[in-house]
Amino acid sequence: MAKKSGGRRKKKVEVVFLVCEETGDYNYTVRRKMGGEKLKLKKFSPRLRKHTLHIEKKK
Repeated sequence: MAKKSGGRRKKKVEVVFLVCEETGDYNYTVRRKMGGEKLKLKKFSPRLRKHTLHIEKKK
């Protein structure tokens, strides 16, 4: 008799950091799917106390 696989498959995710473009601070960590283009988001920078552009950087 053939066995059925009852386990769930793991999704391919990677942990990346969002780095402030103005100060260079690592303010956020994000889990996202592998591949694709780099994230560029406007997030809050606590040091500057305003929203700035944050760019994805890997470990």
